[in-house]
Amino acid sequence: SCTMSFSEAEVQSARGAWEKIYVDAEDNGTAVLVRMFTEHPDTKSYFTHFKGMDSAEEMKQSDQVRGHGKKVFSAINDMVQHLDNSEAFLGIVTPLGKKHATQLKIDPKNFRIICDIILQLMEEKFGGDCKASFEKVTNEICTHLNNIYKEEGW
Repeated sequence: SCTMSFSEAEVQSARGAWEKIYVDAEDNGTAVLVRMFTEHPDTKSYFTHFKGMDSAEEMKQSDQVRGHGKKVFSAINDMVQHLDNSEAFLGIVTPLGKKHATQLKIDPKNFRIICDIILQLMEEKFGGDCKASFEKVTNEICTHLNNIYKEEGW
């Protein structure tokens, strides 16, 4: 389905929660990726230039890891701005999903991993309410991405 069911209050609290972590997009985006690569080393295989990096410290310093962390956070930020507009939201999620499915061939389970780590980080830094406000957004993102993957024959 293409319609998203966020109440005005849910949109506002999700945006409030996201703003807290997005203020430091590069550092927090990097932290999310480093945690993913450390806890799920198989995810590194998609990033040829991260493959040889084993220490979290080394990853944290890497311009490529930092750049991609920032990119991930920017994409989510664009989605968060359009939670009240399904068409605009899908306009961002769809090409992103297609690219990851067809060109990059990224296993879709990795989106859930990234989203869960973002929620963990929110909870650690800003508490459970912050995490709770954003959970529905991550579910929405992952659901749409999975649908796009299905359409692409995964």
